[in-house]
Amino acid sequence: MARPPPLQELPPGYTPPARAASPQTLAGSLKAPLWLRAYFQGLLFSLGCGIQRHCGKVLFLGLLAFGALALGLRVAVIETDLEQLWVEVGSRVSQELHYTKEKLGEEAAYTSQMLIQTPRQEGENILTPEALSLHLQAALTASKVQVSLYGKSWDLNKICYKSGIPLIENGMIERMIEKLFPCVILTPLDCFWEGAKLQGGSAYLPGRPDIQWTNLDPEQLLAELGPFASLEGFRELLDKAQVGRAYVGRPCLHPDDPHCPPSAPNHHSKQAPSVAQELSGGCHGFSHKFMHWQEELLLGGIARDPQGQLLRAEALQSTFLLMSPRQLYEHFRGDYQTHDIGWSEEQASTVLQAWQRRFVQLAQEALPQNSSQQIHAFSSTTLDDILRAFSEVSAARVLAYACVTMLRWDCAQSQGAVGLAGVLLVALAVASGLGLCALLGIAFNAATTQVLPFLALGIGVDDIFLLAHAFTEAPPGTPLQERTGECLQRTGTSVALTSINHMVAFFMAALVPIPALRAFSLQAAIVVGCNFAAVLLVFPAVLSLDLLRRHCQRLDVLCCFSSPCSARVIQILPQEIGDRTVPVGIAHLTATVQAFAHCEASSQHVVTILPPRAHLVSPPSDPLGSELFSPGGSTRDLLGQGEGPRQKATCSSLPCACWNLAHFARYQFAPVLLQSHSKATVLVLFGALLGLSLYGATLVQDGLALTDVVPRGTKEHAFLSAQLRYFSLYEVALVTQGGFDYAHSQRALFDLHQRFSSLKAVLPPPATQAPRTWLHYYRNWLQGIQAAFDQDWASGRISRHSCRNGSEDGALAYKLLIQTGDTQEPLDFSQLTTRKLVDKEGLIPPELFYVGLTMWVSSDPLGLAASQANFYPPPPEWLHDKYDTTGENLRIPAAQPLEFAQFPFLLRGLQKTADFVEAIEGARAACAEAGRAGVRAYPSGSPFLFWEQYLGLRHYFLLAICILLVCTFLVCALLLLNPWTAGLIVLVLAMMTVELFGVMGFLGIKLSAVPVVILVASVGIGVEFTVHVALGFLTTQGSRNLRAACALEHTFAPVTDGAVSTLLGLLMLAGSNFDFIIRYFFVVLTVLTLLGLLHGLVLLPVLLSILGPPPEVVQMYKESPEVLSPPAPREGGLRWGLSPTLPQSFARVTTSMTVALHPPPLPGAYIHPASDEATWSPVATPAASSSSNLSSRGPYPATG
Repeated sequence: MARPPPLQELPPGYTPPARAASPQTLAGSLKAPLWLRAYFQGLLFSLGCGIQRHCGKVLFLGLLAFGALALGLRVAVIETDLEQLWVEVGSRVSQELHYTKEKLGEEAAYTSQMLIQTPRQEGENILTPEALSLHLQAALTASKVQVSLYGKSWDLNKICYKSGIPLIENGMIERMIEKLFPCVILTPLDCFWEGAKLQGGSAYLPGRPDIQWTNLDPEQLLAELGPFASLEGFRELLDKAQVGRAYVGRPCLHPDDPHCPPSAPNHHSKQAPSVAQELSGGCHGFSHKFMHWQEELLLGGIARDPQGQLLRAEALQSTFLLMSPRQLYEHFRGDYQTHDIGWSEEQASTVLQAWQRRFVQLAQEALPQNSSQQIHAFSSTTLDDILRAFSEVSAARVLAYACVTMLRWDCAQSQGAVGLAGVLLVALAVASGLGLCALLGIAFNAATTQVLPFLALGIGVDDIFLLAHAFTEAPPGTPLQERTGECLQRTGTSVALTSINHMVAFFMAALVPIPALRAFSLQAAIVVGCNFAAVLLVFPAVLSLDLLRRHCQRLDVLCCFSSPCSARVIQILPQEIGDRTVPVGIAHLTATVQAFAHCEASSQHVVTILPPRAHLVSPPSDPLGSELFSPGGSTRDLLGQGEGPRQKATCSSLPCACWNLAHFARYQFAPVLLQSHSKATVLVLFGALLGLSLYGATLVQDGLALTDVVPRGTKEHAFLSAQLRYFSLYEVALVTQGGFDYAHSQRALFDLHQRFSSLKAVLPPPATQAPRTWLHYYRNWLQGIQAAFDQDWASGRISRHSCRNGSEDGALAYKLLIQTGDTQEPLDFSQLTTRKLVDKEGLIPPELFYVGLTMWVSSDPLGLAASQANFYPPPPEWLHDKYDTTGENLRIPAAQPLEFAQFPFLLRGLQKTADFVEAIEGARAACAEAGRAGVRAYPSGSPFLFWEQYLGLRHYFLLAICILLVCTFLVCALLLLNPWTAGLIVLVLAMMTVELFGVMGFLGIKLSAVPVVILVASVGIGVEFTVHVALGFLTTQGSRNLRAACALEHTFAPVTDGAVSTLLGLLMLAGSNFDFIIRYFFVVLTVLTLLGLLHGLVLLPVLLSILGPPPEVVQMYKESPEVLSPPAPREGGLRWGLSPTLPQSFARVTTSMTVALHPPPLPGAYIHPASDEATWSPVATPAASSSSNLSSRGPYPATG
């Protein structure tokens, strides 16, 4: 049945009831809030009317502006550097990292490429010749990788990191050494002769086969070259490094190999070596003194017997070290091989990346699929490739999300084009927001490109649907030119409140000083701001254009075509009530009819006929009695709560057709929820949930595993899992800065090293090996040349005036002992016998410290490389020639005071975040103790870069949450103009945050910067679930129970729909290969959405019904029962009748009418579709009427 017509279609003689004597009076203390809200709504109304008048221009300019901002994505920078993403901004780690880069440059000394071999059968022993042979096969395949770029061939020997190449005056020998000098490869194969096969260098000497490490015996080679060149210094260098016979003196893994050298210990016996025995204690590179690879670097899953002897292992690891791009560039700069290609650092980086990708590919394919072993290869380049590919926005996902969202649209409203345009508009707003972020220089990362678009779409589309539904459900009689203004007036406050809270939440989340999460938070705030602008300014223009399309009777979506139903006739046959008696208490009437429709071929008009078979049906009981008013439109209309008492009848074909979320909230949900025992149950249950969450909060551990960041199912994920299980070792360094005198602080430096070495997590060196620090190597080298000098002095080979007959080391000590450090008198030969290079306390004389440092760096390159000192400023080069005793050669330039040096260490056993935190705190304590002794030092390495954030993460988390809750309270209090309501909202939001934190503990989700940002943002997102209910409660009148029920009826659907749209967006994340995305975004945000639904639709209404604020409008007296009866209509008009048997409270019942419309007027300007449930509001209806008549226009309420 049709509603009573709007006022402009009533008979001319009909006069509406006067509204001057309002039955409502404002509460004195609430006049100002209502006036301010009415003023704000008036501004929104004016804005909407202006947009509707210039809808085409607004749409064009809006799309132009957003499109221009979206072009900023062309300059977007995707950051994949883990240091730039996760090092805390402004922290001491950040300052220390800046200091390191300032002194050493932007890059590390080398990059690592690793191979890990594990058995396919869990727990199988890998220390067998067969398993080691497979490891050799994979490592050999990887070491032979070649890539062709820029017309050149690049192999491992050209790009690998080589440690401590000595300087030789003999050009031929120097070139041969440069070609032969081995790459640094840490591998268990170095315990055997087969380790030489990984070294690709070769040299040629006349009369000999090509010299390679597989057949090179350094002792024999020097003996052969001795008659032709002076190699005494080089021989002493090799002796100090304990090179010996290099690889040819080691056992062959397969003694039957025809290339196994005769010098191998098992060459003649042909007996396979004991792999466990050979690997016990680790292996050595070509230098036994400086290249010792400890067991923990080579073997994983180690098992020992009671005596500590190695029995078995479950994993093998080989590590290839490559030069950094800058080193490779410097190495080949000016070389004849690159002079014709415009060699640059970018080209060097491209070469290294191409080689690394090929390395990983060939290593993983080296073993057959049916092999008993499996190889896991890793390269930093492949990891960067994965993160970069993951950081690309997927347009297909966005489109899929739009399609899924469209499934929510009510096709009967014929606004499919509006829905699609709205979703695409939000997508454009998201793109424009990200483009603006790119223009502002905010770097992108995986989280901002893969999570933020869907999260922002889920939030923005809710507001799109809110406006669209409010637009279609505008009150009857709204003038055409005011439709958009009315829509913004009714919904703009809610949209503004939620959007502002979202932006405040994300801006507060930016307090977390982690670059990746700070960028995510800032980008989210900016994107939400762009969504807000699009929804409030551009989308109303789309609605206005759609209104024009409907007025012109154009098809939806295909708006170029006219609708076939542009002319329509609706005939309702008369059927009057007559003298029938309607029982008192019936709240409404329902006419059940059967409709027939057919299309006339001549006129192409569709005719619908309703036969006279209607009968009165008693309505279902109203659980809330006459207090609860009927729904006055869409459930998206949050606050348009009835425009006065209304009488209507509804055509209903089936009882289930009237069911919707508003119906459910009114007749099933609210009556049950608002009963006293239900309230008590809800409070007890949520109290128990809060208590359980507080316990769960104690279970939350700190941490974020790298395996969570890398997508599962990839080979990189398999490698990282194996590495975490078997090789939990981390290279770190203890860095000493400038600002103190190294020469006079040697004792403090030794004490610092001792304190650091005693930490639980530090891997101690073997008992037979001296500590691997530059200060120990430097002191030991001075003691060695002092001993050689003493021996030469005692034998008379060195005298006061000459050192030519002494040894190389004796001559070095001679030149160092005579140094005074005085520029006026630099030499004093009388000191040869009166001083020592190292005193009895093991300290170097301060006046010789920097002069001796220059000599050591130039004369002991292998020791310097092994120490990994990385001096800055680097000591000057100085060439020693014992036969040159002129004054210039005797004057040794002193090194500049050191500003940077480091001691290397290995940390082990770091599995949990608590282990990292303990190691970090111990290292920091050691540095603080050294600082009190005058030594400025700090630890450096990946544990300190990525795990130190956990020392202060919870502090930042609590700070951000507290500030955000205060800001939310202020925003809600200012926009709602009611601190009481704002306090209840903040209370519920705080409970949601605590419960979400507790659920994380039960789900095993660890606390890191990512969940912290989501927890902080949850406060802003939670406003979406609470503010609508609170605002609906605030702007109605009556008892607290009634107002809570009213708020539920009008907000249950939009809150539920908002949650569904958010979940649909999150479903796009559920299929991600990244555990990081699934666990830390999908799971956490899904739990947040469910908690928001429970708190917004269950807990908050209960709290409001108990503790809610008083209404803004109070009922002073009841409406007059006088009923106005309009005069009889003209012939052919509407027939009005009043049954004499009905009580006066039932004013009018229309039981028969005939309406012919050709063409129909605009939607909203003619008969508005009836609500799903026709109700009758008796005398008490004013208790549920509109909250205010302070609207800036007409008779419509000024609701917020």
